[in-house]
Amino acid sequence: MNIDELKSVARAIVAQQKGILAADESGPTIKKRFDSIQVECTEESRRRYRELMFTTAGVEQYLGGVILYDETLRQAAKDGTPFATLLSSRGIIPGIKVDKGAKILAMHPAEKITEGLDGLRERLAEYKQLGAQFAKWRAVIEVDAHAVPTPLAIRANAHALARYAALCQEVDIVPIVEPEVLMDGAHGIERCEAVTSEVLEQVFIELDAHCIVLEGMLLKPNMVIPGMKCAQQASVHEVAEATLRCLKRHVPAAVPGIVFLSGGQSAADATDHLNAMNMMGPQPWQVSFSYGRALQAPVLAAWKGQEDNADEAQKAFFARCQLNGLARAGKYSRAMEGTASAGI
Repeated sequence: MNIDELKSVARAIVAQQKGILAADESGPTIKKRFDSIQVECTEESRRRYRELMFTTAGVEQYLGGVILYDETLRQAAKDGTPFATLLSSRGIIPGIKVDKGAKILAMHPAEKITEGLDGLRERLAEYKQLGAQFAKWRAVIEVDAHAVPTPLAIRANAHALARYAALCQEVDIVPIVEPEVLMDGAHGIERCEAVTSEVLEQVFIELDAHCIVLEGMLLKPNMVIPGMKCAQQASVHEVAEATLRCLKRHVPAAVPGIVFLSGGQSAADATDHLNAMNMMGPQPWQVSFSYGRALQAPVLAAWKGQEDNADEAQKAFFARCQLNGLARAGKYSRAMEGTASAGI
């Protein structure tokens, strides 16, 4: 294990004003996205869509890394340059999603466990050869008012995250540890904070037990936010305050960066919450983003699968990256939404 390499890559991903594009949608997920714009989901349409984003001029100012899917890591731009090589040449670090998805936890039908540890050591070695320098594993934590998650589900998912992280660091791949407390339910912000606290506490117990070098990993948590069905929604300030309070209690300062998932928030809400947290800084760790839909939704809306719309799609992508880059420094405001990127 090359600890210096792990530290260097982790810090580079969350360098000043930079974050991560999560372009690692599974086959069924990307099909849903394409269905929403009435585009056939083929290997070529998926390749072209990712190429649009990866070749957008100027985004290297705001992207420290891109998480790829297995198929995408093996694909190339139209000139034949492998995507991993293309990204690296722009100073953007290629990463790879390595989990096999969340399945029902045996004997606990209301909860899930992420699969994919079998054969992971060999897959990581291949991904390293293909150019990946970091990886991602997502644990899914369901929430209700009282009974879910159970301590068992939290322990099982935390243990799997730690095993994955150890296998990554063994081959000098930076692990992104993603314990996602879902925002689908009717629970309030207090319930989200309590569950997120329990989850993070157990995750770091397991990471310590597995001898993870904290300086060579990144954490990808949910923000502390009410469930989408909750009648009492929280202000931007309340979300930022509760999230930072929770993280300061449970995330060691040795971790170089926290890269939030957007978790179903709108693009503007995800950026606004990130900005509010950075306005409350400085924090012990870099406070950054690892967004999928919150960066891509405007791109899909502009592109619509039409090559004539490629320039507009790239403009939309650059603008979204730029706004999140500004949020990294606490310099974003809602008034910037819809502003042409050149005028920001």
